Amino acid sequence: MYTSGVEGIQKEFNISSKLIVLLGLTTNLFGLALGSVVLSSLSEIYGRRPVYLVSVLLFGLLTLPVALANNIEAVLISRFFGGFFGGTMIASAPGSVTDVTDDQYRALALSCWSLGTMNGPVLGPIIGGFVYQYLGWRWLNWLVLICSGISLCLMFLVKETYSPALLRQKTKKRQKLTGDRRWWCRFDHEETGLQVLKTNLIRPLRTGTAVAVGLEPLIRKIIALHPHDPITNRPAPEAAVIAVCIGSILIPIGEFWFSWTAQPSVHWILPILAGIPFGLGNGLVFIYATNYMAGSYTVYAASALAGNSIVRYGLAGVLPLAGEKMYSTLGANWAGTMLALIEVILIPIPFIFYKYGHHVRLRSPMIVKRDMDSS
Repeated sequence: MYTSGVEGIQKEFNISSKLIVLLGLTTNLFGLALGSVVLSSLSEIYGRRPVYLVSVLLFGLLTLPVALANNIEAVLISRFFGGFFGGTMIASAPGSVTDVTDDQYRALALSCWSLGTMNGPVLGPIIGGFVYQYLGWRWLNWLVLICSGISLCLMFLVKETYSPALLRQKTKKRQKLTGDRRWWCRFDHEETGLQVLKTNLIRPLRTGTAVAVGLEPLIRKIIALHPHDPITNRPAPEAAVIAVCIGSILIPIGEFWFSWTAQPSVHWILPILAGIPFGLGNGLVFIYATNYMAGSYTVYAASALAGNSIVRYGLAGVLPLAGEKMYSTLGANWAGTMLALIEVILIPIPFIFYKYGHHVRLRSPMIVKRDMDSS
């Protein structure tokens, strides 16, 4: 919703360049990227629930300085730290979904979870536009604060789901009840916070929406055709990459379609319809790439997805700063075409993972460690 109030912030603080105000979006996304790594590490040490409670509380409190800001510096700094603590809901939430679902229903569960993460950026500017028009840009932050308060209340109803944390809690309870310190579990001597953080930072280097949800049963049947693991009798994690391959083709189709129909001589409905293949492709890539990483890392899913968040939100923070200049220089047709060509270049990546992902996973120290712990 922040972008809905950019004009109001620029006018109130007498800022000459709109780009400076857009830095509020960049700092927030950089905070999300960093927070995803740090907080997901903490969730693998202390459990999901305490990290959620503290993060949601601090995220809500950090909207106050933005709502009450008297200068743009306060807005930029507060939004960075707000994004930092908001990052836990992006990185750790898929880990929570993985904690409570098995391979058969994980894709469906992640599809339901992704409704919020994918539709938030769509609905946010629409809701924010009305709020800004009638109440002003500061009320965009008051609305976020209200929603954060509601989320915090609901979070108290959520139980711990992370199995290592549950085992540690059970061990401590037995020690307290019996007075016998010999009670232990295999997670008592896990890595320290700094070690987990280091692992999360280097792991990406080691491993290399509504429509999508509606098609989930069909996609699940396609995935089920993938050869099954002889031990578990279930499709390997690479089966989820089939949907990513399909999505990677649909995204540039939608981008090309939009780029060359977004002009006055073409009926307005055509560029709008381009959102169907683009949105479907985006949904398939996001949902099933998340499912692939969650299925590969299982108990370490939160930190694996945090590594993914670094790249995703890092790029998302930088590109808006260049986007306006790119579109004004190249025009909607060629700027969109350039993005579509980049998307075409990236198409082979999921196909490579579909064919060779199994060999990549066998070389991952974290997956080897997970398999040893579960054996």
